[in-house]
Amino acid sequence: MSIPFGGYASPEQIMRDRAEYARKGIARGRSVVVMQYADGILFVAPNPSKALHKISEIYDRIGFAAVGRYNEFESLRLAGIRYADINGYTFNRTDVTGRGLANLYAQHLGMIFTESIKSFEVEIVVAEVGDAPEDDQIYRITFDGSVFDEQGMAVIGGQAEAVGGRLKERYSEGLPLPQALDAALAALTEPGGERPPAAQLEVAVLDRGREHRKFLRLTGPRLEKLLESAREGQEGARQPAAEQASSEEARAEQPPGATPPIAPEGEIDTGSGE
Repeated sequence: MSIPFGGYASPEQIMRDRAEYARKGIARGRSVVVMQYADGILFVAPNPSKALHKISEIYDRIGFAAVGRYNEFESLRLAGIRYADINGYTFNRTDVTGRGLANLYAQHLGMIFTESIKSFEVEIVVAEVGDAPEDDQIYRITFDGSVFDEQGMAVIGGQAEAVGGRLKERYSEGLPLPQALDAALAALTEPGGERPPAAQLEVAVLDRGREHRKFLRLTGPRLEKLLESAREGQEGARQPAAEQASSEEARAEQPPGATPPIAPEGEIDTGSGE
C-alpha cells in the first residue's frame, strides 16, 4: 500500500477515504430498482441512453443491473458473461447460478478495494429467476465486495435510501407486472415530480414463463402499453379513495344526531304522471 504525499496515513483512514470517494461517485447517478413481481423479476432504471445499458442479461436465468462509472461496471458485466459461458460449457448450464456470480463479483471488488489506489465506483445487483417465486434470488454487491441477499427488492445508486423507503410503501408480494412497474416508477420519482417518459426509461424482466432465455428487454410499443396499463391502475386506485374521502367529508358535515340520507336505488312511480 502506497503512502500518500504529505506524510503517513493509517490504514483505517485510507479505507475510509476510499469508501467515501466511491459512495460519492455512486450517489451522483440515478437509482435502479430491482423487484419481484408475480411472474418473475423486474428491472427499472431512468436512462435516456439507448446504447449504454445499466441493465443486461448475464445468462439464461440471470440478469445484471449496475450504477456508477460505466466503464467499470461494463468490465464486471463482461467478466460475468465469460465466467458463465465457461462454466456452463465445461460443466453444466445449471451450475451457473446467481450466487456464484455474486461471489465472483464480491471477490473481484473486494480485491480492488483493498489493493488498488482507487476503488471501483460501482454498485451492482445480480438477480436469478427460479421456477417458483420462493426460488428467486436477488443479490446486491457494493463497491467494497460486501454481498447482501435481498428479499423481494433492491435499490442501488442515487438516493437509494429515499427510493427504497418509497418502494417499501408500495411493494407487496405477487404484484402483476403493470402494478409492479407503477410501484417502481412511483419510488423513482421525487414527490411532486413527473415520471420519466418511456423514451427515458430502461425496463427489463426475467420472466419465469418464457422458454429458455428468461431475460426480456421492454421497449417501444410494448413498454408504452405497459405504462398505460400502470397509469390506468393508478387512476382506478385513486377513484375509490376519492369517493371514500367525499363520503367521510359528507358525514362530518352532518349535525350531531342527524340521520344520514339514504341514496335512492331508483325512480319511484308516484302515479301522478309527472
